[in-house]
Amino acid sequence: MGNIVAIVGRPNVGKSTLFNRLTGTRKAIVNETSGVTRDRNYGKADWNGTEFSLIDTGGFSVNSDDIFEDEIRKQVMLAIDESDAILFVLDVQHGITDFDEAVAKILRRSKKKVYVVANKADNNDLIYAANEFYSLGIGDVIYPISSVNGSGTGDMLDAVVADFIEKPKEEDMDLPRIAFVGRPNVGKSSTVNALLGVDRNIVTDIAGTTRDSIHTRFQGFGHDFIMVDTAGVRKKPKVNEDLEFYSVMRSIRTIESADVCVLILDATRGVEAQDLSIYDLIIKNRKGCVVMVNKWDLLTKETNTMKEFEAEIRKRLAPFNDVPIIFTSAVEKVRLIKVLESAITVYENRVRKIKTSELNRVMLKAIENFRPPAVKGKFIQIKYVAQLPTFAPSFAFYCNLPQYIRDSYRRYLENQIRDNWDFTGVPIQIFVRKK
Repeated sequence: MGNIVAIVGRPNVGKSTLFNRLTGTRKAIVNETSGVTRDRNYGKADWNGTEFSLIDTGGFSVNSDDIFEDEIRKQVMLAIDESDAILFVLDVQHGITDFDEAVAKILRRSKKKVYVVANKADNNDLIYAANEFYSLGIGDVIYPISSVNGSGTGDMLDAVVADFIEKPKEEDMDLPRIAFVGRPNVGKSSTVNALLGVDRNIVTDIAGTTRDSIHTRFQGFGHDFIMVDTAGVRKKPKVNEDLEFYSVMRSIRTIESADVCVLILDATRGVEAQDLSIYDLIIKNRKGCVVMVNKWDLLTKETNTMKEFEAEIRKRLAPFNDVPIIFTSAVEKVRLIKVLESAITVYENRVRKIKTSELNRVMLKAIENFRPPAVKGKFIQIKYVAQLPTFAPSFAFYCNLPQYIRDSYRRYLENQIRDNWDFTGVPIQIFVRKK
């Protein structure tokens, strides 16, 4: 299971800039106006081969005029509670403020590993000024960085990654782990209960009845695997943003510990933004995926309703939409066994290993039929292909000029692999290396 790192601090200290720097994206909006980040951002970061999940939280403030203050503070508290480590970001140019003291007081009580990050340390004088933050009484080391140009982030990440605690191995690790994930109240617990034939999990109309991930070994219909019902969220009146944040937070851990995720959609509501956020987490973590459209019995259907509904789902899931889509009803127990069969098939696809000789025979012929386009008069020659020994399907193509292979040709190579071998429901990684 992966580690989760939360970025916290008062408004306008550069948390979103640091998030973009560490994830290598521009996903978080950055502006000089404080309080820009209100929705939560989730990303995957990698440092020296160690991957971890990163969460960008809103600016923590108290007694401000911002009407979103209470909700942002609640979400920061949830992030602190769920994370394994915390990056406490401060502004070295402005020194310690009352807001910083308030955040530090909370972090001292959290019992989580906290790294004090002195941001905006763009020159030597500011680096020395960062020593002021020792007075907050958190951590043994202050990490002066500049999230704009990246200076100092290497030392900070070295410390974060070195302190990651190896997650204890769970029982039955040799069995496939299939997680049921989705928005609150889409029928996750109802599905698990219907498959088990008993009321193993509490089911109510209140979103968030399930609060902890519940693991159950399933043996039946010729299958043997670990079934995980994702924890939900306690819904408070008129706290829709809190609901979505907590739901995704809880989904992160379940997704990271699973082999295959069954993403459950509500047929009466279609594909919503939160469904896409969870789907994005599944793909980023390179897990197998099956889409289960629940409550199909509640829809008034016509001749092509299912075909049109499926086409719309695949359109929303693009660009990666090579996943099984199954229409079910947990209450009526319709096509639930097909969901399990599809999940096991996706698991088998995920662990599939192709013989190197067969891989080269097929792929080198496909490359011969459609060669990479020449760049600056230089011809690219791919000589060898190998599947890498990774937990998810990854393939390395060795050539003379890997820097000139374009994304469009990578997609061609992936499509050729999918056309010749069954990797339905599984993301594929394509690497191009120097021969």
